[in-house]
Parts: sequence; structure tokens; C-alpha cells
Amino acid sequence: MGKGRLEAFSDGVIAIIITIMVLELKVPEGHALASLGPLAPVLLSYVLSFVYVGIYWNNHHHMLSVGHRVSGAVLWANLHLLFWLSLFPFTTAWMGENHAAPVPTAVYGVVLFMAAIAYWILEQVLMAVEGTGSALRSAVGFDWKGKSSPLLYLIGIALTGWRPWAAQLVYALAALMWLVPDRRIERVIER
Repeated sequence: MGKGRLEAFSDGVIAIIITIMVLELKVPEGHALASLGPLAPVLLSYVLSFVYVGIYWNNHHHMLSVGHRVSGAVLWANLHLLFWLSLFPFTTAWMGENHAAPVPTAVYGVVLFMAAIAYWILEQVLMAVEGTGSALRSAVGFDWKGKSSPLLYLIGIALTGWRPWAAQLVYALAALMWLVPDRRIERVIER
């Protein structure tokens, strides 16, 4: 099977995830700028999750661009990733509506952690399908970002019992780390 269908399906699911997240945003009551104040936690949660979905979409695109083969295992690994990403709208809304309450913030972190693990699994399955000469394997290398992200999410989850706002800061820092473009795969594509 070609990877085109996998990419098209994944793009569609990710577009729906973003659509659901934006539909969860409620219009403020009132017309003054101050009426946005009570919605700040919801808006900040949305922005953080939008950035994460964008990061996953971007990296998913890059990862698939160097792969040439799709197997059943790749399809299931991709669905596993999309499952965890599909929980972003729910956890985003729950965390935003509850102003940094410990449990919603921890659950948000668990979803971030599981999405990172699912992405890693997809990456490993794609490399296995491509074999020892995998362009993805040579591009990824040590993958310090991929290894440190789950650790940061676990730290954030642990912080929710002490200071949920600190956990959210850790989640935001992990996202910022990924905003700096990772050129490893692009260099492989250029070769």
C-alpha cells in the first residue's frame, strides 16, 4: 500500500481535531475587551493544544516523507497515535474550563505522554519496515527531543499534585522545545 492514503487520512483526522477544539471555544458574554478575561484559561489551553497538534502534524509529515513503505503495523501504529491526538479536544476543554485544577491538568499530561509514546512507536515501526538502510533511522539518530519530551510530561504530571500551573508551564516548555525546527529529516530529504 502506498503512503498517500495514510497521509490523507491522518491529515483529515488532524483537521477534525483542530475543528473540534475551536468549536469548544465559547463566545464571551459582553462586548468589552474585559469580557475575555474569564476565558483566558480556556484560550491559553486552546493555544497550547493547537501548537501541539501543529507540531505533531508537521513532524508526522516529515517522518512519512522519508518513508516509502506502509505495512499493517504502520497503519495500526498510526491509528494509535491518532487516537491519543483525538483526545486533545477533550483534555484541552477540561483543563481550560477548570482553571488549572490538578486532575484535569494531570490527565492532559497523560495524553501528551501517551501521544509522545505513540509517535515513538510509529517512528520505530516505520524504521523497521524500511530496514537497516532506513533514511528515517539515519535522520533521527539519538533523538534527544523525542527522548526528553516524555520525561518532561512525566515531570509535569508529578507537579500537578503540588502546583498545577507549574505542570502547565512544563507542558508549554516542551512545546517550545519542538517549535525550534528539527532539520534532521529535511537534511535527509535534500540529499
